[in-house]
Amino acid sequence: MGEPNILLTRIDNRLIHGQVATQWNGTLGANLILVANDKVAKDKVRQGLMDMAAPAGVQTRYFSIQKTIEIIHKASPKQKIFMVVENPQDALKLAEGGVPIKKLNIGNMHMSEGKRQVATTVAVDEADVNAFKKLKEMGVQLVIQRVPTTPVEDEKKLFQ
Repeated sequence: MGEPNILLTRIDNRLIHGQVATQWNGTLGANLILVANDKVAKDKVRQGLMDMAAPAGVQTRYFSIQKTIEIIHKASPKQKIFMVVENPQDALKLAEGGVPIKKLNIGNMHMSEGKRQVATTVAVDEADVNAFKKLKEMGVQLVIQRVPTTPVEDEKKLFQ
């Protein structure tokens, strides 16, 4: 059993949507988008909408966090995986569960009650910051970048 070929893991609270999926996918050359999300894994309607937003010729999978942990190591090396999660807490659960997340792209984390805006499309609260700290301690590279054509923002912004 080799390592699963995860090209990139991205935090995006909209998960798969339009341009973003297409742009990242074009850059990465993934042939499988794996959405690791407990709610979406049970929601066929949202899966259908995301399938429509996914780039042509790319497979999609919708797994719970636990199922992702259980089966990711069965992935074939031919599966070039772009994994999408909703928030840093889910990314941390995956990493702690043995999913090899080497690079975490922090894309969209919307502003909501109790959060502060720290980067162009990223708002965080203490729980988010703590999850990012733990991921960093585990050796995960954190990269704040909305789409491949926009500049990378300084990850230190997450911890200010």
